[in-house]
Amino acid sequence: MTGTGTSTTATRAEYCVVACADAWRDAGEVLASPMGTVPMIGARLAKRTFAPDLLLTDGEALLIGDVPALGAAPGIVEGWLPYRQHLAMVATGRRHVMMGASQLDRHGNQNISCIGDWEQPRRQLLGVRGAPVNTLNNPTSYWVPRHSPRVFVERVDMVCGVGYDRAAAAGPSATRYHRLPDVITDLGVLDFETPDRTMRLRSLHPGVTVEQVREATGFALVVPEEVPHTRDPTPEELRLIREEIDPRGLRDREVRP
Repeated sequence: MTGTGTSTTATRAEYCVVACADAWRDAGEVLASPMGTVPMIGARLAKRTFAPDLLLTDGEALLIGDVPALGAAPGIVEGWLPYRQHLAMVATGRRHVMMGASQLDRHGNQNISCIGDWEQPRRQLLGVRGAPVNTLNNPTSYWVPRHSPRVFVERVDMVCGVGYDRAAAAGPSATRYHRLPDVITDLGVLDFETPDRTMRLRSLHPGVTVEQVREATGFALVVPEEVPHTRDPTPEELRLIREEIDPRGLRDREVRP
């Protein structure tokens, strides 16, 4: 138990939160751009603990100086960040974004635009938006709340976020700032720390097996002989998540217990 009487047993969603938070560990003074409930909680947890220099926004156009609960108004506003200025930060690499992915392949190519053939797609999605600029100019991680073969595919139907193979084919202008540090899902954490820059299983959330991850992935993952578990949240991290950052438990709507 923590000092407030809260259970120290973490839920799957809370493991996902700390995994997302760790993506911004030692990030320094860069803008965190989390997309999704769990990444937003993770960025706020990182700033409250091991990444105090991290810059956060209210999700619209304000830089905030405090860390309010999810959905609450900030108490401290540090600056104005209109869209054009936000794009300037992206172009100069002073941001670490955590995007979603409708499809993601072994090389890290991401699709959020359409499912099916471009000429006549079966599903129209968000569109390419800022994904190419994000992936070529600043660190880009991914958050996938439902790890499945529908998301982790052999080949994406359309490339929005640029993967390692396509960046390498485009040459030094594309690879200079290209980096995909983390892929975090409801099953574990993956990365591209392999000789050929293909996706590797880095850690498993407690209760998840390697076979579960393999079955939920539509291509052959690189799997080390020993796969550790995702680190446990500390009692203080659990207190911050449950009492101060996400007291309404919105994380459990994105990753169900």
